[in-house]
This record gives sequence, structure tokens and C-alpha cells, in this order.
Amino acid sequence: MATSSPFSFVADLLERVGPNLQPPMWMVSELQHRLVLLLNHVLMQEPEAMERLTRQQGRMMKMQWRHIYLELVATPAGLLDLAPAGRLPDLTLTVTEESLGILAQQALRGEKPAVRIEGDVQLAAEMSWLAEHVRWDLEEDLSRLIGDAPAHALGEAARAAARALQQFVARGPRNGFGKAPT
Repeated sequence: MATSSPFSFVADLLERVGPNLQPPMWMVSELQHRLVLLLNHVLMQEPEAMERLTRQQGRMMKMQWRHIYLELVATPAGLLDLAPAGRLPDLTLTVTEESLGILAQQALRGEKPAVRIEGDVQLAAEMSWLAEHVRWDLEEDLSRLIGDAPAHALGEAARAAARALQQFVARGPRNGFGKAPT
């Protein structure tokens, strides 16, 4: 008797319904603006990252997965901003995996998704460096709000939960998460 996991049900549902769901444009715009604020917050904690982006000022990057995309331009301050509409990107990074379930499994295993790169090689190298070296120190930001000890305790709890989830996913398709490779 085969059993079904709620994870596989959710993954299947998202695969079927997801492409037809389209949030309103105002929501997409707000989410993109919030994402740019978050990215800039993280970049400002890494001076070398800002220096690298300063050298790329005015260059435009487009990141996309399926029909979802984000177009960013490097600013003279070494930060990012939403790119003006209608401009052709200098670099396009496209996540090639279509399945949200497989992407989630890869992320939980700490793997990076396969990406198709089109455009400027130097800009691609800088984006690769940023992806490899820039990390958000969420615990540090949290400590500014609630103090060092509670932030550290929450960080430890989150890391333990992440490890448990990674172990669960590492057991593979027999646990019902996602689909078995064919």
C-alpha cells in the first residue's frame, strides 16, 4: 500500500496550479521593492561587495525562473535598484529547473540550482562572487531588536530545525517528499 506525503501533495498542487496564479501588478511591484531593500541591506554589510558593484554601475541584470523575473541595475553607490522598464539586460540568469519541489529539495540540501547564463562575462563573474561570498547575518540583525542572548538562542533553534529538515530531505524520495528521479 503506497502512502502519500503532504509534501508531495503540495508539490503536485503547486506544479499544476502555480503557473496559472498571477498576483496583481501592485503586489509584484511591492515585493520587488522590498526585495531590493533587503538585498541592499545585506550588501551594505559587505564593503567589498559594494565596491564590486560600483565597478558595474549602470549594468543591468535580469534574474528569472519560469515567468517570474527581477530586473536590477547596479548603482554608483554599489547597491542595486530596480531597472527601468524596456531596457535590455547586460546579463540574464535563468534558473533552468522548472519544478518548485526539486528547487526546494536542492535548497534544503544546500545546493545551488542550475542556471543558464547569457550576456556579459565580467558581470556574470561579479554576480557569481556575490552569490558565493555575501551572506545575511540574520542573527546579528535580530540581536539589534531583541538582544544578543535571545537572538543567539533563536539562531541555534533555527539551525537545529534546518539540520533536522536537511536530514529529512536527505533520506530521499522514499519519505514521500517530491518525486523519485526517473
